[in-house]
Amino acid sequence: MSPAAGPGSAGVEVARHGRQRRRLQRIWSGEATAADWTAITPFTHGRWDAASQSHVAREASQRNAEAAAVYYSAGALDPEAVRSAAARLRARVLLVAGEYDVALPPKCAAGYAGLFPHAELAVQPGAGHHPWLDDAEGFLRTMAGFLR
Repeated sequence: MSPAAGPGSAGVEVARHGRQRRRLQRIWSGEATAADWTAITPFTHGRWDAASQSHVAREASQRNAEAAAVYYSAGALDPEAVRSAAARLRARVLLVAGEYDVALPPKCAAGYAGLFPHAELAVQPGAGHHPWLDDAEGFLRTMAGFLR
């Protein structure tokens, strides 16, 4: 796996084999280690520039470890109840996925959109897991279009 060619570049190349590919497979299977997430951090962004690096540096101070422990605990969610509730939701729903998001690839985001009867999926070109950081203007256009 190698990051985009330089700051502001939109591409991310993922190797078909090797250590980074195994890290992604563990992440996608729910078996990731902290080291796996740290190793792929640059690849969760559409570009790995000073703004993205600053965002990552601030993240640790913005986490609530106690809440996260409950959120991710076994039995915290009932998947069937969540799917049933999503299927009954009558509100419009917009899911925005980054084209290069390795944590929630667009194909997976499409699966989530399929859970809602009135969902739209927008895949933001050149963006990673934080599309509002990778292209704020594009993200705002997408949101404004949905809200009209």
